[in-house]
Amino acid sequence: MKAGREFLFFAAAGVAGLGVDVGVLYLAAPWLGWYFARVLSFAAAATATWALNRRYTFAARHSGVSMLREYLGYLLTMLGGAFVNYGVYVLVLHTLSGPWAPAAGVALGSLAGMVLNFLSARHLIFKSRRER
Repeated sequence: MKAGREFLFFAAAGVAGLGVDVGVLYLAAPWLGWYFARVLSFAAAATATWALNRRYTFAARHSGVSMLREYLGYLLTMLGGAFVNYGVYVLVLHTLSGPWAPAAGVALGSLAGMVLNFLSARHLIFKSRRER
C-alpha cells in the first residue's frame, strides 16, 4: 500500500479514535475532571486506533513481534503525538468556553499530533519487511 493510501486509512482510523476519545472524555469527566479524563480518553482512543491500524492501515506490514509488544510499542511511540495533542487540548480549554470546548480541544489536538503519529506508526511499529 502506498504512503498516501496508508495516510488516508490512518486518518480514517483517527476519526474513529476521535469518537472513542470524545465519548470516553465526556463519560469520565464528571468523576475525573477534564484533565485526568483526557489521559484516560487518549489511552482508549490509542487502543482503538492501534487495532484499526493493525487490521486495515498496516495489515501488510505486520511487525512479526507479539501483539502485546506491538501494542505497547505503539502506545510508546504515540506519546510524542500525545504530548502535542494534550498541549493543544489544554490551550483550547483555556481559550474557549462552553460545553463543546473539550471536544474541540480533542479534535484540534488530534489533528496537531496526527502527522507525527503516522510517521511513528509507519516507520517504527509497522515497518515493511524491506525496512528491517
